Amino acid sequence: MNAPSAVREQVTWRALIVAGVLFVAAYFVARGWIETAEPRSGEALAAALLPVPFFGFLLLTFVRGVRSMDELERRIQLEALAVAFPCAILIAFVVGLLHLAGFHGTNDFDPPRLWPLLLLPYWFGIVVARRRYA
Repeated sequence: MNAPSAVREQVTWRALIVAGVLFVAAYFVARGWIETAEPRSGEALAAALLPVPFFGFLLLTFVRGVRSMDELERRIQLEALAVAFPCAILIAFVVGLLHLAGFHGTNDFDPPRLWPLLLLPYWFGIVVARRRYA
């Protein structure tokens, strides 16, 4: 790896971490704000939509990072996403069905509290793909 690509990789990782932290912070600010806002009000709508631009920034940063990767790293990312996407769909519809079946509440299968589960299949896919190509 030559020096310019190493510097570019460092900048990409920093930007991705900053974008991720901003998104997570915006999410938790929105969660807190929604708890104090009147349901179905303009304020509640603004709170619910607060994380959207931060997620857009995170997505843009991730795409830029993937574009700067070499072919092997792109393949690893593709395999991780090939595992993560169907798993995320499975998690989303099972949680939704559990919610409809009456298994919901403040600490149960409440969909907004379970979104971190959607990250686990991606990380699992990264580990499996890295082992495969090691």
